[in-house]
Amino acid sequence: MRSHYIGDLRPGMSGEVKIAGWVDRVKDVGKFRFIWLRDRSGLCQVTVQRDQGEVYEMALRLGLHDFIAVSGIVLEKPIAKVGVEIKPTSIMILSKSDSPLPLDVSGLVKSGLSTRLDWRPIDLRDPRNMAILKIQAALVRGMQRYLDSNGFIQVFTPCLIGAGSEGGAELFEVDYFGRRAYLRQDPQLHRQLLMVAGLDRIYDLGPSWRAEPSHTPRHLCEYRSCAVELSFIENERNVMMVEEELVAAGIKEVVETCKSELNLLGVELEVPKRPFPVLEFPKVYEILEDLGKRIPWGEDLDREAEKLLAEYVKENYDHDFFFINKFPYRVKPFYVMKEDGTEWARSTDLIGGGLELSSGGQREHRYERIIQQIGEKGLNLEDFKWFTEHFRYGAPPHGGFAIGIERLTMVILRLENIREATPFPRTPERLLP
Repeated sequence: MRSHYIGDLRPGMSGEVKIAGWVDRVKDVGKFRFIWLRDRSGLCQVTVQRDQGEVYEMALRLGLHDFIAVSGIVLEKPIAKVGVEIKPTSIMILSKSDSPLPLDVSGLVKSGLSTRLDWRPIDLRDPRNMAILKIQAALVRGMQRYLDSNGFIQVFTPCLIGAGSEGGAELFEVDYFGRRAYLRQDPQLHRQLLMVAGLDRIYDLGPSWRAEPSHTPRHLCEYRSCAVELSFIENERNVMMVEEELVAAGIKEVVETCKSELNLLGVELEVPKRPFPVLEFPKVYEILEDLGKRIPWGEDLDREAEKLLAEYVKENYDHDFFFINKFPYRVKPFYVMKEDGTEWARSTDLIGGGLELSSGGQREHRYERIIQQIGEKGLNLEDFKWFTEHFRYGAPPHGGFAIGIERLTMVILRLENIREATPFPRTPERLLP
């Protein structure tokens, strides 16, 4: 049915080509019918003359967004503004589209995001919306290439878990053969167990869920992350170095392979320079106070604080990405490493475009300390024995992070809403389609 994608066609190609896609536009001028045919790779013009008999009759039956297959010759000197023009030898209708469409994907009539998501498959026929997903694919591809070439092994950790990694908050409960189970918040603890196993450097690409009733343009109930864990580190700085190289590698792939998609979206993207700036507690409190924002000592940052720090870094370092390090231990989970003799944790957040993209840092690998910290956090040790008992038999110093794919996509493309960065978003109010 198809020998080429439209994007692979070049003027004057020899022989007959076969393409397939949907009808983007139709126009009649004199004895010609012009059909603009689109697939995921681009747009071409199919020009049919009235004297082409059966082919012309078939062309007259076409409506907007009918799916068709076309065989024909690519003209050497196309008149079409789209760049490639085909004289068809046959047209096959694969399926007819109802008319009118539930929303306009030409861009002439704007639809609200809610309507667009109700009709998401049709919405994604808009090349601008499709471009977002192509860019996201390139972003992930670049990240994977970096990890694969630096000795990281891809693994797949469970999505169904028997206990939460952070004490059971914000979990979706699932009936598991009569027992209570949950959709994972993060593959955090299982990644650590693979460090105990000696796998040394691993990454996991997959979904996580948060039962958080957030209706903001930056939250999803189901999201994807690239979760990385590595062993034999000196401290959290080793983890941060890997993360900034990972982000840069993903963006580099986008810059090099998605020029047309970036142009379509009107986005100018550059590979971020390294190293990323690092702001550390308790200095962060002083910076914020100078900016007119006071946060009590030992408290976590809020959304306003992250935005203010992003503006500070942009002004002082000319950078869109930066790390916040050494968070107050009291606001972090039990598995983080606490700096001896201090109230600070070896815990880092990556901020990009004023938005938190990941949390990570160095984990606590010493069994006695893990047990102690579970008690300090007021958690029930029995709930975590499935995790802690393995550390009795030795574990290397290790750390890691999980960076949100949709959030990173949102930041580099400057999208207004994270729902545009996933094909079928899951939010408190949306479970279909």
